[in-house]
Amino acid sequence: MLRTIILLPGTVLVFIPAIILITTRDPIFPLELISPFNVWFWIALLSAVAGLVLSVWTSTLFLKFGEGTPAPWDPPKKMVIRGPYRYVRNPMITGVLLILLAESILLKSWQIAVWTAVFFIGNSIYFPLSEEKDLEKRFGDEYRNYKKNVPRWIPRLRAWK
Repeated sequence: MLRTIILLPGTVLVFIPAIILITTRDPIFPLELISPFNVWFWIALLSAVAGLVLSVWTSTLFLKFGEGTPAPWDPPKKMVIRGPYRYVRNPMITGVLLILLAESILLKSWQIAVWTAVFFIGNSIYFPLSEEKDLEKRFGDEYRNYKKNVPRWIPRLRAWK
């Protein structure tokens, strides 16, 4: 699991933003965190906490009920339709997007905001072209029924049963 954490969210949330910050750093205007006296600080903090909770919760569900990990090399053996997965098909990615949004606000980095958009667009292409096809092969009609009833990105108002 440690390898999964370092390679997947570690790359997206730490390594790429660090490279962005290092390569776009302006020597005249050093990196500056947003002030806690600014309302955006609290919005970012709320986004970070929500994203972290969602990411940990969904990963735990994969481990406990799916008998696998979020990593493509060790995917869940059983479908997980619990917790946030009853509202939206990709809550783990939503959690990552919330954390990236928080990073871009806290670090006052439009470049990390662009990275957030690129990450979302990439996943919006990858999921229907690759991951969903794999899930249909692995889980068949159970996944197709789930896919018909639970949206990819915008959560349902009521949990799907």
